[in-house]
Amino acid sequence: MQTEKKIYLALGVLVVLVGLVYMQLRRSKQDIEKHTSPAAAASGSFPDIKLAADDVDKITKVKIKTEKADVTLEKKGDKWEVTAPLQAPANGSFVKQMLDNMKELKIKDAINDTPEAPTMYKEYQLEPDKAVHVEAWKGSDKPFDMYFGKSGSRGQMARTAAKPSIWVITGYSSFQYARELKDWRNKEILKFEDANVISITLKNEEGDWSFSKNDDKWSGTFKKKAIERFDPEKMKSLLTAYKALNADDFADGKSDTETGLDNPSAVITFELKDNAGKHTLKVGKVSTGSNRYARKEGDNTNFIIGSWAADWAVAKVDKFQKPEDKKGDAGADAAKGGTPPGPPPGMPHGMPNMPPMDME
Repeated sequence: MQTEKKIYLALGVLVVLVGLVYMQLRRSKQDIEKHTSPAAAASGSFPDIKLAADDVDKITKVKIKTEKADVTLEKKGDKWEVTAPLQAPANGSFVKQMLDNMKELKIKDAINDTPEAPTMYKEYQLEPDKAVHVEAWKGSDKPFDMYFGKSGSRGQMARTAAKPSIWVITGYSSFQYARELKDWRNKEILKFEDANVISITLKNEEGDWSFSKNDDKWSGTFKKKAIERFDPEKMKSLLTAYKALNADDFADGKSDTETGLDNPSAVITFELKDNAGKHTLKVGKVSTGSNRYARKEGDNTNFIIGSWAADWAVAKVDKFQKPEDKKGDAGADAAKGGTPPGPPPGMPHGMPNMPPMDME
């Protein structure tokens, strides 16, 4: 009997909770309906918020304001640049991807498109200091000005700057707009085809290295002597690390003493065939972990490169060598013409060695 009472009590509590949820959903629906104009509720009557496809290539300036940073991007000729909060080449591919996303935006529902909409901005994280604010100019005209806020079960919330409103939109890719400043910048340091490299010189704390390629075969010297047990395959790994080298981050404002670039830990140079030029990189102190500061010749930007490339620059001789053969290695002995341990040739594997037979 006691168990039945508990069951009935639990059912009663469940009914009450379901009722409360229903009332809340009903109240929310009524609140939305109250703040949505009949015109906006009609299918197909929502305003067009997307950037026109014809305008994508005509945009000359974009400003993005997030909680973390304000970034301004401007097109100079056919190149994009970061112009605020600093001056630097921009990642043109990322800018293009963002502009392409603007033309995919579409309103699918209205939360509030009345003059009272601003009273609900906080609820949907559409206040100026919380929302992602994106503005795009085509010369002096501004065809795009949107705020993007909370994303929930109903979808992505947004509003236009032109009039009070709260819309549910589709097509929005948040990562296209909320990148960190470093990711809006062009991180490319080196770019070349590894097949076009004919020589590499490296100077680090270990000494001077020289590598050259003849008939697609690499050879190497260390301190002007041939590298013992040199492994040509290691050159493929080195070139893979540098042929499309991008920065992990930047070290703006740091002095050469702080970065170690006044007295670099390593200097590596790649020479290209057919007098196509050279690429030289100075590698300085450790920044974090095994990452290091670096600077390309002819560019004053302080980069931070990842450990893979950095480790090659400060390598010791064993990084370019084949493993040393161990004494007693059966495979090595066999390769040198020795007899590997085990039963005599022709004897089944696993049969113990037999003593010599007396034929008399």
